[in-house]
Amino acid sequence: MTEDELLDYWGSQMLWVVGVSPRAMLLLAPDGGIAFANAAAHELAGRLRAGDGAPGGAERLFDIVPEEAWAAAERDGKWSSDVHTLSGLVVEVDVHCGEGEHAGRRFARFSDVSARSERERELQRRHDELERTLKRLAGTQEQLLQSEKMASIGQLAAGVAHEINNPIGYVHSNIGTLREYMAALFAMLEAYGTALASPDPAAHRDELRAQRQRLDIDFILGDLPQLLDESREGIERVTRIVQDLKEFSHVGRNETMRPADLVKGLESTLNIVWNDLKYKAKVEKFYGEIPAVECHASEINQVFMNLLINAGQAIAERGVITLACGREGDEAWVSIADTGCGIPEDTLGRIFDPFYTTKPIGRGTGLGLAISYRIIEKHHGRIEVESQVGQGTTFRVVLPVRQPADAA
Repeated sequence: MTEDELLDYWGSQMLWVVGVSPRAMLLLAPDGGIAFANAAAHELAGRLRAGDGAPGGAERLFDIVPEEAWAAAERDGKWSSDVHTLSGLVVEVDVHCGEGEHAGRRFARFSDVSARSERERELQRRHDELERTLKRLAGTQEQLLQSEKMASIGQLAAGVAHEINNPIGYVHSNIGTLREYMAALFAMLEAYGTALASPDPAAHRDELRAQRQRLDIDFILGDLPQLLDESREGIERVTRIVQDLKEFSHVGRNETMRPADLVKGLESTLNIVWNDLKYKAKVEKFYGEIPAVECHASEINQVFMNLLINAGQAIAERGVITLACGREGDEAWVSIADTGCGIPEDTLGRIFDPFYTTKPIGRGTGLGLAISYRIIEKHHGRIEVESQVGQGTTFRVVLPVRQPADAA
């Protein structure tokens, strides 16, 4: 076979391949007209005509190619894009222009991608719907978390009220005593003023001494500093409780995580629940050195509250609650252990399930540990638990000191 025969053979083969291709193809003549259009091109052009009623053959496909497409193809060798037609079809268009020895040669390919485009639109619609649902779920979760937090405070309301009323009570009593002391001191000062204004102040010495003894001035002077110290301590105690409640009930929605002192948060939370613990448990503390941990402090405090409440409820009469903390590498940990009844092994794997509780009706919602688990999971940490029936339970909260860089 000669070279010319070989070229003719391969040319006819390529023309046959183009002709049977499922993609519409147009080969352009040097004058810009159509040198060749395969069957797929005529079929696609027919569907475009059926869509808008306009006349024309395969050249109808040129009408959907944007004017800038040929200029871009001349510059870059190729232009490709999806084109939305008036007939409602979405057509993928590829325009090619030759370079070098092939300069001036041009062809275009067309594919009906309407079905693919519809699938993509449907996928995008579902994606947008899922995003909206996710946002609603996130808002619902935030509301649930806040509701559980306020429910915990509600359950402790009587104890918190007692913790506030107790110092307020003796501050009120001390103020009444201070009023009596002031009356006595003012009376003594008035007696001294009368004596100094008389012609012979020394003549009133015995009278002043008797009045000083009658008003018990020496006792007042000794008791007054202690009375003021007690009142100041009571006011500071109330201030701490109110501040702890304010920090604990803070929502913190959409705030970025900031470094926080876990020990301060644990002590603050212990201050809130102390009335529920002090009559049944001795609290022992073994605090190691830990750095500030990047977190939402109010949410971590909610975890501490749930664990402290559970520790107190696990102790029937008298027991010990042990608080400890430390650091291991890039993680900080806080543990809360009790000498209570313990958790049976067959239920230990379910304690973080929502609405699962072993407490009597009215003493638990079954959400405390589930929400605690979600909070720690959101902080890229973990909750570890060890328990033995009759000996007690230890919960260990482990958190990264710094949140991962990609934690959005």
